[in-house]
Amino acid sequence: MEHRLTSAIETALGWNGAGGLGKGFARGSIDDPDLISRVLTPNRLLDIVMRRSMNRPQFRVFQESREVHPAIYFTDSVSPRGQSIPMVNMHSLGRLLGEGATVILDQANVFDPTMEVACRALQWWSRERVQVNAYLTTNKASGFPLHWDDHDVVIVQLAGEKSWEVRGTSRAVPLYRDADPNDTPSEEAVWSGTMKTGDVMHIPRGHWHQATRDGHGSGRSLHVTFGITKRTGASWLAWLGDWCREKEIFRHDLDRRDEAPLHALAEAAAQLVTDRPPTDFLAAYEQAMPLPRQVPFLDVFGTLDAVVCTTHFAPRIEEHGETVDVLASGKKLTFMAKALPSLRLLLSGRPVPLAQAVSVVGAEAAAVAEILVKEELCAVLTPELSSGYTGLVTNAAS
Repeated sequence: MEHRLTSAIETALGWNGAGGLGKGFARGSIDDPDLISRVLTPNRLLDIVMRRSMNRPQFRVFQESREVHPAIYFTDSVSPRGQSIPMVNMHSLGRLLGEGATVILDQANVFDPTMEVACRALQWWSRERVQVNAYLTTNKASGFPLHWDDHDVVIVQLAGEKSWEVRGTSRAVPLYRDADPNDTPSEEAVWSGTMKTGDVMHIPRGHWHQATRDGHGSGRSLHVTFGITKRTGASWLAWLGDWCREKEIFRHDLDRRDEAPLHALAEAAAQLVTDRPPTDFLAAYEQAMPLPRQVPFLDVFGTLDAVVCTTHFAPRIEEHGETVDVLASGKKLTFMAKALPSLRLLLSGRPVPLAQAVSVVGAEAAAVAEILVKEELCAVLTPELSSGYTGLVTNAAS
């Protein structure tokens, strides 16, 4: 899937593909104001918050680097029948923002189609899981104190400006679950300065950093952080731990009194490492991702007019002479070879109006689309989902 934001990030950071992820700190700028405002605006973020029931920790507010108690800005919306739903009190939130505060919405891609499509494009690009968090800061407020993340991040400044301090690592490539708490900040200065609208920054895993608007006076800052969690050697070994249960030798009790079986166990473990190398794990990881959430297609809602592939990673299309296999989200679908042009179009990750698809690749495109939607590899392109692609991803049948 070719996405304007992904391409712009690559260009800004001087990358050719996703190979730069985790390799080193990088900065650049996107010289496309229309793209920046299209991604997310402060008002759209607040509108998302206003219209949904949210809870901590997905939605939080900070003042002076300390978290504000949710009771201050949450209230229960009670229906005429007494049903209570927690909602953000927008009056209270507005007061906090007026004083100076940082609003954080984790996993904005769950609530907003534009953020959803951007994350999916970055997942297809990086072949890793991606989520996006949004940070709105007003006046002289600061957010988190100096900290490090257990994943690589790509930060895009969407409005206003914010000061940043980035330091090196205290421990090479630290993990969320690790043998060392890694709680002493590094003294190595990597970069400090101001991120302005359109600026992009890549902070590799483990680098200490913090951001603030202190010293910038009145105003606001909005940035989004795309968190990209890459697989590690530890991830591979954990995967092997699941596979070992296939072999009887790993299911036996460990006996301290007899060392012979323990030696055999070590040999079996060495063989397992050989039989299932990291490349197998990386391929299996993409296939193991569950089917995405999407609006179901039902005939009672109308005809199928347009679709888009919504799998977490790009489906694999394998040609086998007279047949073609599609592998995605743990599924394997087999089609006749004549379906290949339709599959390439429908699984491109771009929106596909079926009338145009039929004119481009033939009448079978409609039948193939129905199968892919039924198997949930493609979704109905509703107006709401379509809005996430508009101006960012071109029509596949164009």
